[in-house]
Amino acid sequence: MRIVVTGAAGFIGSHLVDALLAQPGNEVVALDNLQRGTLSNLEPNETDRLRIVIADIADRQAVDAAVRGAELVYHLAAQSNVMGAVADPRYSFETNVTGSFNVLEAASANGVRRVVFTSSREVYGDALSLPVDESQPLAPRNPYGASKAAAELYCDIFWRRFGLEVAILRLANVYGARDRDRVIPLWLERAAVGLALDVYGGDQLIDFVPVALVVRALQRVSAVPFDGLPINIGSGIGTPLLDLARRILDLHHRRGELRMLPSRDAEVRRFVADVGRMRSLLGIEPPSDPLAELSALARPTAAGKV
Repeated sequence: MRIVVTGAAGFIGSHLVDALLAQPGNEVVALDNLQRGTLSNLEPNETDRLRIVIADIADRQAVDAAVRGAELVYHLAAQSNVMGAVADPRYSFETNVTGSFNVLEAASANGVRRVVFTSSREVYGDALSLPVDESQPLAPRNPYGASKAAAELYCDIFWRRFGLEVAILRLANVYGARDRDRVIPLWLERAAVGLALDVYGGDQLIDFVPVALVVRALQRVSAVPFDGLPINIGSGIGTPLLDLARRILDLHHRRGELRMLPSRDAEVRRFVADVGRMRSLLGIEPPSDPLAELSALARPTAAGKV
């Protein structure tokens, strides 16, 4: 099967490429503009079944050329950082909305069987209640969430009006190897060299989910019958942000090294996913300990321990 992965050199995208190429017979077209992704993330897959295309999804012709002949498209390319979207909302719009429209239009024009779109828990904004199920209204509070919500609406239009199968996965806070510039990799890096962890507010409740579970969900939703409705992908467990900080400090045998800073208004402070649809439609059980992979990510300190 010929499969296109946009954002393939990024954090989640590169893990997905690994999994797809582990299946004999799959051919993967990896499209990325390398704004956040790096080619080194794809280096483990030196095979003639992988074709790397360095291009931006805002380039309609490049997207069309990449998608041509594909059966399945995983659309992960995005400006995926909340504060980055606040700093540059236009780039967030052009990438996450215009770029997503280009992917959907190219997939529809080229007879792609299904598109899998990675959305975000940010589309809910400040949820009415916890845990958050997929029926809660879209009420984003930042440009990133707004761009993902707009892209979801276009996914629905292409599914309902133009007959393109589009599966939407709303991801909670994904973590794992190759991630950067988000709370877990930033804190792990700082703790490893003895720096204080910056805590903005400290009252956050976050649903963390390991990248391996997300990759399983992406693969399964590509093949199962589905009803066109979005699916939350998370652990279904809320981790207080200060508990995460203490756990990271414990990994490095440190105590109390937190720098408390004012909260950032653009950030959603509390989210826990209702994962009932993930369980029933995809057959995936969430982990009992969402942060079980933390210790594998911690790098040795100067003393040789973590």
